[in-house]
Amino acid sequence: MKEPKIAIAHEFLTQFGGAEKTLEAISEIFPDAPIFTAKYDPKNMPKSITEREIIYPKGLLSGITEKLFFLFRMPTIFENFDFRDYDIIVSSGTTWNKGILTKPEQMHVTYIHTPPRFLYKYSQETTKWQKPLFKPFYSYLVNFIRLWDYVAAQRPDYLVTNSENTRKRIQKFYGRDAKIIYPPVETSFQKDDGLKKADTPYFLAVGRLSKYKNFDLLIKAFNEVKYKLIIVGSGLEEEYLKSISGDNVVFKGRASDEEKNRLLEGCMGLINPVSDEDFGIVPVEAMAHGKPVLAHKSGGHLETIIEGETGLFFEGDDPKILAEKLIEFDKMIKNKNFDHLKITEHAQKFSKERFKSEFENFVREKWEEHKKNA
Repeated sequence: MKEPKIAIAHEFLTQFGGAEKTLEAISEIFPDAPIFTAKYDPKNMPKSITEREIIYPKGLLSGITEKLFFLFRMPTIFENFDFRDYDIIVSSGTTWNKGILTKPEQMHVTYIHTPPRFLYKYSQETTKWQKPLFKPFYSYLVNFIRLWDYVAAQRPDYLVTNSENTRKRIQKFYGRDAKIIYPPVETSFQKDDGLKKADTPYFLAVGRLSKYKNFDLLIKAFNEVKYKLIIVGSGLEEEYLKSISGDNVVFKGRASDEEKNRLLEGCMGLINPVSDEDFGIVPVEAMAHGKPVLAHKSGGHLETIIEGETGLFFEGDDPKILAEKLIEFDKMIKNKNFDHLKITEHAQKFSKERFKSEFENFVREKWEEHKKNA
């Protein structure tokens, strides 16, 4: 039987984050599929991506011009990609990739990490467009793109998403259902037996230093309890966060996966203050190291963390309440209330191998159905 010809589309290949790790796993399932994307920066991508055939528009505008007009141009970039030679198109992203145009005999499966946060008033990476100078223009543009986004979400044959949390958003905003396949998380690590115990026990936080990640809340709470906190990541809020931090807070900046895993292995536990997280890969990475997680009681955390077994939750955005939870969390860790082996075993539910098996089976099963109905 002839194998279907497959192409992959991903919104942007400019940084290697959680969405790109999902793309990496998808590309391993379909090793011969080219990758279509709107923007590509090979210096930020691993070999697993750069060794692939990457198709993207050349000669895009750069700098301030692009920042002002890219929202207008993104829909047409994906609508103009030529997928006529492919049977199956697998796309990954939040917004623009949904708008791919296909023929009835073709099948489009899209993995939606979340409906675009900036369109539906969820907290987001930057609020620069909402400054008074841009706000009237921004509001008009968002209304236009929200209409396009709804139409685009009707185009794929099948929707897949990363959690029940995002599935509910998809149902609300697009009126469609989505298959939940948890994203791939690296859950197998080579333990460093020579790893020295830290001189001072520390908690760890990992993520982009953006406003919606709530690192300011975290730092204010640690200023109260005086525990040592190591923060891995960089971003727009970095200088501000440093300015409000006490001596017990250490900023490591960006870290390689090896360095991040070493810090996870040596920490007492991970703190993730993000509210309404789409899924939340970092907490699962911490649990793969057998480390408990203290996280905001919302979003994807509710699906990955078992309270009292693999971690604890806190609610709201009051630093004093978080500080009280930190004291409780610290006591539970020191009293050995968390079983590190059970935490590690729980994390395997979210492994990369599990994702690849589930996603490939889903695509191939739907393709057989699609051929019968085309």
